[in-house]
Amino acid sequence: MRPPVDAVAIAVFAVLFGLVTVLGFFAARWRRGDLDQLHEWGLGGRRFGTLISWFLLGGDLYTAYTFVALPALLFGAGAMGFFAVPYCIAIWPLLFVVFPRLWSVSHRHGYVTAADFVRGRFGSRTLALTVAVTGIVATMPYIALQLVGIEVVIAALGLHLSVNVAGVTVELPLLIAFVILAAYTYTSGLRAPAMIAVVKDLLIYGTVLAVVIVIPVQLGGYGHIFASVAPSKLILPALPKGGLGAQSAYATLALGSALALFLYPHSVTGILSSSGREVVKRNAVAMPLYAVALGLIALMGYMAIAAGLQTMPAYAEGFKAFGTNYAVPALLLHSFPSWMVGVALAAIAIGALVPAAIMSIASANLFTRNVYKEYINPNCSDAQESRIAKVASLIVKAGGLVFIIGFPQTYAIVLQLLGGIWIIQTLPAVMLGLYTRWLHPAALTLGWLTGIAAGTWMASTLSFKSATYVLHVAGLAVPCYAAVSALALNLLVAAALSALFNLASRGPRADATTAEDYV
Repeated sequence: MRPPVDAVAIAVFAVLFGLVTVLGFFAARWRRGDLDQLHEWGLGGRRFGTLISWFLLGGDLYTAYTFVALPALLFGAGAMGFFAVPYCIAIWPLLFVVFPRLWSVSHRHGYVTAADFVRGRFGSRTLALTVAVTGIVATMPYIALQLVGIEVVIAALGLHLSVNVAGVTVELPLLIAFVILAAYTYTSGLRAPAMIAVVKDLLIYGTVLAVVIVIPVQLGGYGHIFASVAPSKLILPALPKGGLGAQSAYATLALGSALALFLYPHSVTGILSSSGREVVKRNAVAMPLYAVALGLIALMGYMAIAAGLQTMPAYAEGFKAFGTNYAVPALLLHSFPSWMVGVALAAIAIGALVPAAIMSIASANLFTRNVYKEYINPNCSDAQESRIAKVASLIVKAGGLVFIIGFPQTYAIVLQLLGGIWIIQTLPAVMLGLYTRWLHPAALTLGWLTGIAAGTWMASTLSFKSATYVLHVAGLAVPCYAAVSALALNLLVAAALSALFNLASRGPRADATTAEDYV
């Protein structure tokens, strides 16, 4: 049974979506710069102040898939889903301490990507290429999952309009959203998602406030909501004999996710677009407001359980198509009047467009600077560099669309799982590189390769259905996030080989940076 088409909800959704489309194209004239310069197109001219950077980073990191998938995790798996709250608390001290250094050195040398920094710091094209390729590959499924968020919204609105493109059936609203996203990103660069992020976050906060006030009243209060959830979903399981159980999995998942987040290209792009290192620090102080919202968003999973949505025939098709990811749209449809449903679903859809735009721009920056300019056309002009980045951003977005259309949704989820394992393997080169150049570039490359291979192997032994691999240490069974285990092995290899290679090396290695560049 498909949900009925709700004309009011669709009209509100269309008006808000139209508003952000206009803003996306208008953004090309906002804080006008020469968009034939890569740093103007891909970093907004590095001119975003504290407020715009706060909205941009929030729009960048708190995506539509977060809004949909986190409550879905609590709806399906229970308390383990709350790992996102301590993870989002842990990342802000990391941002405050570490990444102003990246901003400073990048501003001094004109670096646009993390791979640019690695190239300058270690003097290694190969190491820089590993960072760039890892970033691009890890980001692609992230973009695809934003489109999954839009698919869920389209289904909730009851819009089932399909077209045939080259023999493949495509949801027309999804195709329209993709074309709009591609067009204003190409035209306006990072300015477009920066401007739209303001609208997106206002809509998200308004929706969250409405949810945490209205729905508990409808369901009889928070006491009744928690009483409706099975005890096994309210807390982590007790510690088993001879092991650490879900507690170590929870802790390492939070830790690994926190370490990985700001290694993603779109996170680096958000940081480097700031107008100063103090802007980065101020945002690290203000960003925990998003963590508060995240905890409230997560509770929507328990609200959906209390409402008994999965047993209601009206939502059966949505749950069949999207699994537990349909819990949030079903909750909104069940609890709110049509106009509010339109606002809330627009917030989710716009929450997909903003990060998808930033991710495609960040990937395009990496390809242009660290593949095209480094290996294909070293003498390209600034205009050529910018033009290649614009085309690359279109290709990246098209890749995400093709992935969603041509492959089962589970493939994108598997690749996103692997993406987190892979991107964290760039930590030694990027984060540690901000403090020391003792690590040898060849050792870092071999450590990266070891971490990638080990993390992928761990996930494969779990049939790519989980990232929690059980280590056996001193007779204890220790479930651990595979990204953290693989990173530990990466660091061990990089440190051991660096000691060896440094002893064998003759003379100092190239380093384009100085100590003064980092402050």
